[in-house]
Amino acid sequence: MLQEVPSPKSPSREPRTMRPNDREPVHAPPPGEADEPREPAPSWRTIEPPREGELFVVVGPTASGKTELAIRLAERFGGEIISADSVQIYRGYDVGSGKPTAEERARAPHHLVDIADPLVPLDAQTFAELGERAIEDVRRRGRVPILCGGTFLWIKSLVHGLAPAPPADPAIRARHTAIAEVEGRAALHAKLAAVDPESAARLAPNDLVRVSRALEIHELSGKPQSQWFAEHGFREKRHDARLLGVAWSRETLDERIRARVRRWLDAGWIDEVRALLDAGHASARPMGSVGYKQVRAHLEGELVREELEDTIVRATRVFVRRQRTWLRDEPVLYVALDA
Repeated sequence: MLQEVPSPKSPSREPRTMRPNDREPVHAPPPGEADEPREPAPSWRTIEPPREGELFVVVGPTASGKTELAIRLAERFGGEIISADSVQIYRGYDVGSGKPTAEERARAPHHLVDIADPLVPLDAQTFAELGERAIEDVRRRGRVPILCGGTFLWIKSLVHGLAPAPPADPAIRARHTAIAEVEGRAALHAKLAAVDPESAARLAPNDLVRVSRALEIHELSGKPQSQWFAEHGFREKRHDARLLGVAWSRETLDERIRARVRRWLDAGWIDEVRALLDAGHASARPMGSVGYKQVRAHLEGELVREELEDTIVRATRVFVRRQRTWLRDEPVLYVALDA
């Protein structure tokens, strides 16, 4: 549900996963990467217990069943789930974020859900600090921490740390906000494209917070944010992470996406967004996430109700392609969620 920083592409390498027992790499596509899996995915029951200090990290495209897998692992190994979702962390964004239900929270404790004011945006560094504290708390009580979510920059910031870019400058951010209000957010994005085209290419023009941050880094350091990221390269390792995901064919994942969108619309998603807009959330960061953005467009008369479901499904599929890019070269063990 976020715009992410693409990971370096390696066209000559196929996606990798790990065998459940010896963890030797085997070639297998991420969920939805191929029409059918190249080889049967192992059962989630074959997942071995975490080693001392190892961190389970459940990743994968949206609608792939990350929460269910994380809950099953928590039930099996005595774990607690730490959410890495940049919409679920905010209060009030419930229906369209896939927040764990009361039943799911009863099966396994969840952390970093419903903890933030939507009008005060969080960044990856703040999440990493919150995540570290949550991991320490879970382990101190003798439980197993399980990181779970689709915001991969946040996951990487926790597992590897972030590039040591300059700290925030309130004066610069205020100036950027004024430019966006007077000239439009696209104008600020154009300024970024002039000095850091790589960052501009990965950030949506409407993403004021991240566009401003990328410009801020360049203004303070004289070096593009993309260069900071390239030099850091997430080469450090703060946690011994084992990445896990749920395997689906492309067709099945598409079906799951549409079924979920339809279910959320039937559950009152439009009414939720209407209430959030009435409460002054038009500029809140999560209001720009996939799904919420389209529902808002409908409420503002830009999209008729009959086209809303298809529009959200298409936007979600685009987002899934970006998520797969992130995961393409990661050693993820994709498993089947059999009964």
